Amino acid sequence: MKILFIVNNVFARGNGLSASVRRTAELLKARGHQVRICSGGGEGGERADYPLRDFELPVFGGLVRSQGYSFAAADKKVLAEAIRWADIVHLEEPFWLQMRAAGLAGKLGVPLFATYHLHPENLFASVRLERSRFFNDTCMLFWRNLVFDRCQAVQCPTEKVKKRLERWHFRARLPVISNGISPLAELPAADKPGDGTYTILCVGRLSREKDQETLLRAMRHSRYAGRIRLVFAGRGPREKQIKALAAELTAEGVLRYAPVFGFYDGAELTKLAVNSDLYVHCATVEVEGMGCMDAARTGLVPIIAEGDKTSTSQFALSPESIFPAGDERALAGRIDWWLADDERRKGEALRYRGMDGQYYVEKSVTALISEYERIIKKD
Repeated sequence: MKILFIVNNVFARGNGLSASVRRTAELLKARGHQVRICSGGGEGGERADYPLRDFELPVFGGLVRSQGYSFAAADKKVLAEAIRWADIVHLEEPFWLQMRAAGLAGKLGVPLFATYHLHPENLFASVRLERSRFFNDTCMLFWRNLVFDRCQAVQCPTEKVKKRLERWHFRARLPVISNGISPLAELPAADKPGDGTYTILCVGRLSREKDQETLLRAMRHSRYAGRIRLVFAGRGPREKQIKALAAELTAEGVLRYAPVFGFYDGAELTKLAVNSDLYVHCATVEVEGMGCMDAARTGLVPIIAEGDKTSTSQFALSPESIFPAGDERALAGRIDWWLADDERRKGEALRYRGMDGQYYVEKSVTALISEYERIIKKD
């Protein structure tokens, strides 16, 4: 098959969507399929098969860049050339680029597949409108009518996503296919301090919807706060505010150890996970959250926020690994429960090792190929 991916910036680093596209494309090529990408360029001069010039969003350009993201101009000539080449077009976002591509594909008779990677709330959280029904519902209507309803099928990474799209009466078929994670190489040896402290790892973009502040506020209610080392892996628009809260807790003596902030590659994150005692995922808006599984499968017990706009709690193996999103007291209670008994935590860790098999990206790619073939054959 000739498969075309259309994405605003496939070269963005630290962006889960872009990383997923790159990985999927390589695996499809390894299985003998022809894959090309239509995208904006990378900061290092990388160019897609069908390169698009970057587009600076008026007013909000700086905010977009702080999220590790960028938009590409929807050049009709480039899009038409790319779409004519393809047997099937895979849309990775629901933005203007994909709206224009969907319209062109319809005129050219090329079928469409899409992945639902983000909720409207992911966008509006950055401008404090994630609870605005008007803005989020209007955005979903545009996405549905101008992108997703023009596709033959829309990949839903989780059952919760599928149910949401069904409530919105999406016309496309809605297969549930995880974005997938790569098999884990041999784990590095643990090298923990051995000084009676506990390390809690929190991975994710420093943004409102990831809600790292809830973990920090939970420290005021944890009896172990003085023995906890917090590690935040990520960067983003809320970095200044989150660091300020962390510094405040340290100055007040709530935390004896100043939280660590950094941006890490995959191998470094695995090493951090192996040397941590708990993983906390506070996101209030999350389509899937494979970073949580990446950490948990090393044997790191997770504590995951549960809410109507986040699906990550599907990875939890026990009720004690779930807390109501945004509830710092409940989170502190979960942290204390797990830290109170080392043997209980170690036993739970064994349950997480090896449970990632059902989410391997190879299985996801197999499912995608089946969907592509079904669409092309018009089954």
